[in-house]
Amino acid sequence: MDGIIVIRKEKGYTSHDVVARLRGILHMKKIGHTGTLDPEAEGVLPVALGKATRLVDMITEKEKTYEAVMRLGIVTDTQDMTGSVLKQSEVTVTPEEVEETISSFVGEQMQVPPMYSALKVNGKKLYELAREGKSVERKARPVHFFEIRILDMQLPLVRFRVTCSKGTYIRTLCNDIGEKLGCGAAMEELLRTKVGRFELKDSFTLGQVEEAVRTGDIEEKILGLEEALKEYPRIVCTEAGNRLLENGNPLAETFVSANEKEGWIRMCFSDGTFAGIYQWNKQRGRYYPVKMFL
Repeated sequence: MDGIIVIRKEKGYTSHDVVARLRGILHMKKIGHTGTLDPEAEGVLPVALGKATRLVDMITEKEKTYEAVMRLGIVTDTQDMTGSVLKQSEVTVTPEEVEETISSFVGEQMQVPPMYSALKVNGKKLYELAREGKSVERKARPVHFFEIRILDMQLPLVRFRVTCSKGTYIRTLCNDIGEKLGCGAAMEELLRTKVGRFELKDSFTLGQVEEAVRTGDIEEKILGLEEALKEYPRIVCTEAGNRLLENGNPLAETFVSANEKEGWIRMCFSDGTFAGIYQWNKQRGRYYPVKMFL
């Protein structure tokens, strides 16, 4: 079972818990997730199986879409409603002020990761330090908000959808919006609806995966390696190029059937069997391997 299964992570599970459960359900060890979701968050968690674990970093790089509920007027140590309340304020801002402030976050931003996060400092996770009552300096990191759209506003609650780059903390976004409004804010709910091309409608709970194993339908829920990468153009090499491809060598234009030179491409043997991801190198005039899946 080499491929991607899109899990709908439920509340109460860490991403690590999901992987551990799947190892037991699927009876396989080589499994990896593609981006951490907080225990109280829900939604899309693509999980790589077998050879597809080589795709983890590629999928982690993809932009992500979330639906979140933000509560104005409260600040917590975790930046969400699971933490200890540090401050409460009366919410006197208008809906127009909220809209204007949220809109100001669209585009490139610098974001300071929260103390309650899995990032490591000197080999120790930040949340472990936070639980010990320690706080360390964190460097602001560039993130990008492609779209932030308000879905509903019943102050002090604001529901919005956000599409952003990897490494973005939505609870920190809520905190920063509240800080800019002057009343504070914390995240109340979070649902990840999309990671790259993987959507919520195509996801399965752990219970559904367990049932599919019992009924023998599990393979229908797993996207094969090439299917998981179908957003990239597909090129078939010539019979003369098969040996080069088999050894993971670069390929000149004369050994392929198409002329795709932008970004990553799916490279296949002459019989159509998927071999790996390649990319055109203009300076060297050849397609070079990015990742092989032989």
